[in-house]
Amino acid sequence: MNKIYKIGCSALCGSLAAVSAANAGGLSASGSAQATWVSTEGANNGNPIGLNSAIAFAGNGELDNGSTFTLTLSQLDKDAWSSGSLAITTPSFGSFRIGSADGGMGVGSKDDVMPTAWEESWGNGLTVGHDRVSGAGSSMYLGYTTPEFAGSTVSVMYAPKNNGKQAADKGTGVGGGDRKQAAYDITLDMNKSYAYMMPNVFVGYSASEQDGHEKISGLGSEGSLDDHEEIIAGAIFSIGPVKAGAQVSGEWLGNNNNVTVADVAGYKNVAYGISFNINDDLAVSWAKHESKKGLVSSDQGAGNTTVRSNVESIQLSYTMGGASIKIADSSVEDQNYVTGTSGDRDATVIALSLAF
Repeated sequence: MNKIYKIGCSALCGSLAAVSAANAGGLSASGSAQATWVSTEGANNGNPIGLNSAIAFAGNGELDNGSTFTLTLSQLDKDAWSSGSLAITTPSFGSFRIGSADGGMGVGSKDDVMPTAWEESWGNGLTVGHDRVSGAGSSMYLGYTTPEFAGSTVSVMYAPKNNGKQAADKGTGVGGGDRKQAAYDITLDMNKSYAYMMPNVFVGYSASEQDGHEKISGLGSEGSLDDHEEIIAGAIFSIGPVKAGAQVSGEWLGNNNNVTVADVAGYKNVAYGISFNINDDLAVSWAKHESKKGLVSSDQGAGNTTVRSNVESIQLSYTMGGASIKIADSSVEDQNYVTGTSGDRDATVIALSLAF
């Protein structure tokens, strides 16, 4: 009788241990610090020294059926909690996500994903002013990503109001203007390491409803709006230590012929870049981002009047354990879509980055 009792207790304890392990969770923290020196040609630099810090918390756990969940919170330099998300990934049905203005899985997450040794060509201490696609990911949203099939996944997102606002528990993201209303994104990622020497290809579309019937502030008595639409498409090739890619994106603001001809019809962007990992520690890259700003014309928003701006950046990064030295030499033509030499700028940035 005692033997049976001991066997039963052992089995019960083993079961409880398994349940406890399946439901165990954890919370980890990571961060980084970066000091920079910026030199901008032809401009008053002021004090060129900059300091940046970032902290991120990641929580994770597992459910009884094998599904996992993650919570991420990010705090950027001098900000409150900048973004966050709660995601549940199932063994067979893909992943579900609630995002807090973190860019999401839609077109906003691919506004410029060209290979670089450090940052995007427009993100290195030089004001560029290019308008880029953002989709529904800049607001509170619901998202879903399918399981991977033949190296491909489909992601969909929905924001009840695409106002760029965040909301706390039991709150609402109010404000943010009266233009964009409900929004949705859909993106397709193909060939995620599915076949050697084949490119990673992505396409996406986003639409935000806009009030096209009532008077919109700033558009006059006859002003009305169509839907705000965005698209992205691109490919990245990887051959050994070399990565090369190109992508295009477009944004149509929904301004129709009832608004003034000085209003913006939309933007068309092209980006491309190439990076080379010389070894495990040293990488170099070149990237370019071109943007065209089109104004509404008299023939129903054709946007024939355009202003072109572009930026190029050569970058180098060298990593020594948790420390990295990074250099970017960048130049922009027609900064903020202002034509002429007054809109041309050059800048060199040197950074020391520490990860912990």
